[in-house]
Amino acid sequence: MTSNFQGFPKDFLRFYAELIENNNREWFNANKQRYKDVVVYPMCDFIEAMAPRLEAIAPMFIADPRPNGGSMFRIYRDVRFSRDPKPYKEHAACQFRHQAGRDAHAPGYYVHLALDGVRFGGGIYLPPAPVLAKIRHAIDERGKEWKGIKADPDFRATFHEGIRGDGLKRAPKNFSIDHPEIEDLRRKTLFVMKPLDDINRITRPDFVDEVEDAFHKATPFMRFLTNAVELPF
Repeated sequence: MTSNFQGFPKDFLRFYAELIENNNREWFNANKQRYKDVVVYPMCDFIEAMAPRLEAIAPMFIADPRPNGGSMFRIYRDVRFSRDPKPYKEHAACQFRHQAGRDAHAPGYYVHLALDGVRFGGGIYLPPAPVLAKIRHAIDERGKEWKGIKADPDFRATFHEGIRGDGLKRAPKNFSIDHPEIEDLRRKTLFVMKPLDDINRITRPDFVDEVEDAFHKATPFMRFLTNAVELPF
């Protein structure tokens, strides 16, 4: 497959190293064009390169390369209810959401790029209570399938930490604390992530191949979540 993506530029990493030291509007405004050149446009190229690959893996999920309103998350932080006054996110990220989802609470594939770690995979983030209830009931009713996904050798080799996500301290309503899948039933977020052992690999053209492979390995998990919330995969 051909695309404009040739890896993220090395200045991508330098930009975020400097942003961490200068997370203020004055510095960012002085480096805004640089941000577009080394972060936004390369991310758009990456998303565009992922589009046909994602369509082959999960055709109901969208890779939108637009710099605004597409798959890429904005750099601006919402500080209205935060104790952290920093105005800018110190990482870049994109999410390929299900076409039925209008926000980050729908199932999606995800890529996170930061100096303290690069990771990619998929899941669902803090779904509303009725949606989460559907996922819990699917895990309960289709326990054999759920266990099979987690036990698959390719899945385990790719996602060493398994299924993750913050959860309740107690069993959710209508489920026993002794349920064999209680750890996952208590989760309020469910995701799998593959960490990259060397962040400099994002500067290589084949980074897109690594992400594609992880998305492929995450697909049985993503299919389960998507079908559980009554959406087509």
